[in-house]
Amino acid sequence: MNTVLTLFAENLSQRLPEHILTALPQPYFQDQQRIRMAVEHHFRLPENIKNELNQLHIDYAILPDKAFSDLGLIVSDMDSTLITIECIDEIAARLGIKSQVAAITERAMRGEIDFRQSLKERVALLKGLPENELQIVYDEVLKLTTGAEELLAACHQHSVKFMLVSGGFTFFTDRLKARLGLDYTYANVLGVENGKLTGTVDSEIIDAQKKVQLLQQYQADLGLQNNQVLAVGDGANDIPMIQAAGIGVAFHAKPKTQAAAKVAINFSGLNGLFWLFRPE
Repeated sequence: MNTVLTLFAENLSQRLPEHILTALPQPYFQDQQRIRMAVEHHFRLPENIKNELNQLHIDYAILPDKAFSDLGLIVSDMDSTLITIECIDEIAARLGIKSQVAAITERAMRGEIDFRQSLKERVALLKGLPENELQIVYDEVLKLTTGAEELLAACHQHSVKFMLVSGGFTFFTDRLKARLGLDYTYANVLGVENGKLTGTVDSEIIDAQKKVQLLQQYQADLGLQNNQVLAVGDGANDIPMIQAAGIGVAFHAKPKTQAAAKVAINFSGLNGLFWLFRPE
């Protein structure tokens, strides 16, 4: 299979300097968002061009030449990937302890502390919060990431299954599944008693290893080859599934996650996943 260098960004054609184009192989496809160039499989971008593309907020990837419809499954993280927020931090905000919980979240996402233990610690701090406060977070704070609806429309059009696997909570994944027509969702169940959070997780915790297990399970169940599976996330607990997928994407991710991924999308929205592939 041929290898392709893709440069992509909103309004790319207006932002890309001519001197970068002339320093790279001849494009064989170009539109407003992406430029695709055939390259040798061992091709690497020169560091000076990488640096300039980063300064221009232009993403790039070197991948086998595939159409989006060649995929069979996208496995995505939720918080700071499909949506713009970390739900647990915003739940904590309803108790006035957002900064305390967010500090733990940040360390966990950077891989500095164990995710399972950090989740239990953060959830314990939520004890006593009325469950109806979660609906306020969903209605007033939760926002989809730019490009999410465009990506999901492409999934529906090309029969690519979409699985949301989250270290967050089913309260949010269930609602997103119904709202967006997601195929599969997995997350943690918050304990609730008498209408208030108990400060416990009442389910098997969805951690990094569970995300990999679900990816591999659905790859097998759907009869897919590994190169038909794309995984995307931002945190350290997404690294194993990103590495297990045929195409692993770090999305606006922590440095440790970027280093582990084949592709890093730092500037584009989730529609950048669609731009990685050959136009249909």
